[in-house]
Amino acid sequence: MLSRLTRPVAHSPSGWHCRPTCPASHAKTIPSSHVPRHCLKSSASASGNLGSCSTREEEQTTHQQCRVPCQHEARASRRQMLLMSLASTLLSSTLPAKAESLTLEQVTPAVLARRPLTSREQALIDIFDQNTASVVSIYDFTLVGRTAVSQGASAEVDVPEGNGSGVVFDKDGHIVTNYHVLQSILKALGPGAQGKRVARVTLQGLDGLQRVYDGVLVGVDRERDLAVVKINVPPEQLRPIVLGTSSNLKVGQQVAAIGCPFGFDHTLTTGVVSGLNRQVRSLAGSLIPGGIQTDASINPGNSGGPLLDSRGLLIGINTAIFSNTGTSVGIGFALPVDAIARVVPQLIANGSVVRPSLGVQIATDTIAARLQVTRGALIQAVQPGSAAQKAGLLATRRGLGGIVPGDVIVQVGSMAIDSPAALAQALDQASVGDVVSVTVLRSTDASFGALAQEVIVSVTLKASE
Repeated sequence: MLSRLTRPVAHSPSGWHCRPTCPASHAKTIPSSHVPRHCLKSSASASGNLGSCSTREEEQTTHQQCRVPCQHEARASRRQMLLMSLASTLLSSTLPAKAESLTLEQVTPAVLARRPLTSREQALIDIFDQNTASVVSIYDFTLVGRTAVSQGASAEVDVPEGNGSGVVFDKDGHIVTNYHVLQSILKALGPGAQGKRVARVTLQGLDGLQRVYDGVLVGVDRERDLAVVKINVPPEQLRPIVLGTSSNLKVGQQVAAIGCPFGFDHTLTTGVVSGLNRQVRSLAGSLIPGGIQTDASINPGNSGGPLLDSRGLLIGINTAIFSNTGTSVGIGFALPVDAIARVVPQLIANGSVVRPSLGVQIATDTIAARLQVTRGALIQAVQPGSAAQKAGLLATRRGLGGIVPGDVIVQVGSMAIDSPAALAQALDQASVGDVVSVTVLRSTDASFGALAQEVIVSVTLKASE
């Protein structure tokens, strides 16, 4: 009987495994010439089968030399081949078929035909086309400009210090802009600036080409932040802007602004009239009455550009914004066109403005509040020889009971006066030599109010000094 080892033999270096005892069936498959001599021992029963290995060491040596593959390994090998074949079949069945080559037309998306423009869109396009040739870009001669990179913008943006806009006023080449656009060079030149080059003006001609011209100063009105320069251009290349009126504007009506914000010429923005009769402090430092408030985007560079109504008519000149950042926050102001229509012809004719005046000094809001004046324009002082003195208007003075408030102007002509700004606006609408009725509340005692009397006087307006 064959002896068997119960412990497995370690894996041989050759990758073949040996069973503990070589079975008879195993021996039959191996030629005797390939079986080592020490494995050909006869058993005690002389049955002809191969004898068992005498010791574990001999068995390991014998079977490592036999290099007979183990039946378990053969089965595992066949199983692995079957799995690999199955995986290959499944993978080949899941791969997509080779795509056919596509043409450029097949991969290009269809482009829809442009829809018809709405009436609102067409109206804005017409406004722009009608006025774009009437808008110029203008900048101060003395300033070389500053890059916006220092302010965090990209290097492609350059913002000249004196950058602004303007409008073509007539066929003679007169351009209207803001005083503060040219303020730097005007201060440098002083009183002798009239007739000198002060700006470079870029005009888009009716042929669509942009050309740069020298702008010569004609006149300025610092109080209303207006300036007029002239360029030498053939009349056929000029399209003067068409003036409307600011007397009948309504809050909520649509407006459009064209200008050169940050140097981007002929930029169109839209909005509505947000407020009327605003007192505007311009960048030149003056208080301007009757300002038009709008939420149309107005930025640095829009100054001097037109504010247009829905018909494309000029209703104002953009001049200031209210902002903590220096850019538009939806609160912009424009000079009313009615004031422009009175001031600009004087600047063209005389180089300056002769403005009608009562010849009075109006008290500040602080002084008026201390004297319990809550409405109207309180006269603090009357200039000697002025129109107000000749009409008998009274200034604030000291009486027996204390300070007596001066006359409080509450109406000029048919226009009610509820503030000093309203008085300035009323006088702007008059001319030197006009005779206007002025209604005042007059006090004769320190207590103002119930004892004040309404007095109407006629005043012949004189030129302001």
